[in-house]
Amino acid sequence: MAAVPADLSINARWILPMTTRGLILEAHSLIVRDGRIAEILPRAEARMKYAPTMTVDRPAHLLMPGLVNAHTNAAMSLFRDIAAGLPLNGRLSEIIRPLERRFVNREFVHDGVLVSIAGMLKTGVTCFGDMYMFPGETARTAALQGMRAVIGMPVSDIPSPWAKGCDECLSRALAVHDEYRDHPFISTAFAPQATLNLSDEALTRVLTLANELDAGIFIRMHESTAAVGESLQRHGRRPLERLEDLGLLTPALNAIHMTHLNDEDIARALRTGIAVTLCPESNLKSGSPPPPIAALASAGMRLGVGSDGPATNGDQDLWSEIKLLTLLSRQSGDSAHVVAPWDALAAATRGGASALGLEAQIGTLETGKWADRCCMDLSGPSTQPLYDPLTQLVFSGGREMVTDVWVGGRLLLAESGLTRLDWPGVSARATAWASRLGSGGQ
Repeated sequence: MAAVPADLSINARWILPMTTRGLILEAHSLIVRDGRIAEILPRAEARMKYAPTMTVDRPAHLLMPGLVNAHTNAAMSLFRDIAAGLPLNGRLSEIIRPLERRFVNREFVHDGVLVSIAGMLKTGVTCFGDMYMFPGETARTAALQGMRAVIGMPVSDIPSPWAKGCDECLSRALAVHDEYRDHPFISTAFAPQATLNLSDEALTRVLTLANELDAGIFIRMHESTAAVGESLQRHGRRPLERLEDLGLLTPALNAIHMTHLNDEDIARALRTGIAVTLCPESNLKSGSPPPPIAALASAGMRLGVGSDGPATNGDQDLWSEIKLLTLLSRQSGDSAHVVAPWDALAAATRGGASALGLEAQIGTLETGKWADRCCMDLSGPSTQPLYDPLTQLVFSGGREMVTDVWVGGRLLLAESGLTRLDWPGVSARATAWASRLGSGGQ
């Protein structure tokens, strides 16, 4: 029998498909055809069955699904750590918002997104969910780099450099959706901003459009006691309760942050099937308490993980978020509700894919799914001696271990080097922006 043609065979020491808890395959090959996973099978069988155009051997590596950053503001990399000594609210209101009004345009977003894509690829991220102005520019930039993204299109009554109000936001959002409706790597979602200020009518319009277009909805929620209190004062209900009454609490909703929750909030979130994206490092850096990770995990919530934006977090490294998920869950003192290493890694892969509505396409290594994956070198000092690849990946792993990243079968990081993105050029543009922003544009 003639060998079956294939584009690529990857031979890693371990393959972690994230399909079954704890399953790690040894001496297996992953076969790629037309950008998708054709099969995962024992290496000897793969050699007999397939004739790949290219073979990649990684004898000391673990191959796994690419990480999914379920919430970030990629363009804000150009604001990274500006006035970091100020409290978060002061930084936003006194420094960043004025700079946004003065400088944010398509060029700013393009360059900022490129900086973030480079950083995310270096950490093994193959897909990100974004919320920021000029979403069409974020989509265009990600598409040109071969990066997978779900673009959250802002909807706000507050004027911004992108749109003057809710009506203009929605019309521009629909144009972005139409442009990328059939794109293999780019999809869109609605991202209502400052929902306390949005009327019930505006939120209902968002829901109607999302249902008509089969699009997701991204909303930052329950970020602080002040936000919850203001919702009670303005609307007579906690944020989750208000959104449930409006019909927005569905499996298509990605609820971000969710740090201030009571038992009723958790029960409501679970009952309605929403996804929750946790950003623990950003919460800690901003002085907020971490979300109730153990309670959410033990309830069986759909959990993703995000870095938040570089302006509030500083980096977009999901490995620190993964480690925090399991470490912070131990603060509950209830060992039965600790987030295990596999579950923490699941939140950053299959969980993030689910939060972004892409669970049928990415998040695990399975036949038919897109070949989005990263390769981790486990031969270095931080993982030696090696007893349990999965556990040591979570507790000892980090971005320095990422060697190769593919999105849709395309190699975007090869042996730690970016293959498509011109980093020296991007870095030079970022430096020029730093000069402009740091001098106030003078």
